[in-house]
Amino acid sequence: MSPDPLHIQFPLLGMTPYRITSPIDKKYNCIAWAAGDTARFWWPTNPPVPRYYWPPSVPREETVAAFVLAFGTVGYEPCADGALEPGFEKIVIYAIGQKPKHAARVVSAVRWSSKMGSDRDIEHAPGALNGQLYGCPVQYMKRPKKAPSKKR
Repeated sequence: MSPDPLHIQFPLLGMTPYRITSPIDKKYNCIAWAAGDTARFWWPTNPPVPRYYWPPSVPREETVAAFVLAFGTVGYEPCADGALEPGFEKIVIYAIGQKPKHAARVVSAVRWSSKMGSDRDIEHAPGALNGQLYGCPVQYMKRPKKAPSKKR
């Protein structure tokens, strides 16, 4: 049996339980997943590339500051940590230095949800993706949870 490619890319992932939560879907990436958008692939290409979406009002830069502004366009604001807060959903931006590499949704105190590039979504332990590929968490953000829609 060959090793799981995710374990090779993310050695810490193989040390904790994780589960695959979706099939491969190339329409969106981790940044879009964290933003709540599963229809587009978010990345600040410069010049713009048609396949990639980036909020029009945000600088097309691979910086933590630009990613904070991009997530701000969908209601997120910086916060101190990933601790759960009633009425809020949280995300975390991973970076190497100030260059963003990944973003994940905070699901619970012990589970985060990540879109692995254009591959699958997984739920994993906090810190399980830390390493040379994604770096480590550098910025947490939160937004009010949306109220469930009422059907008539």
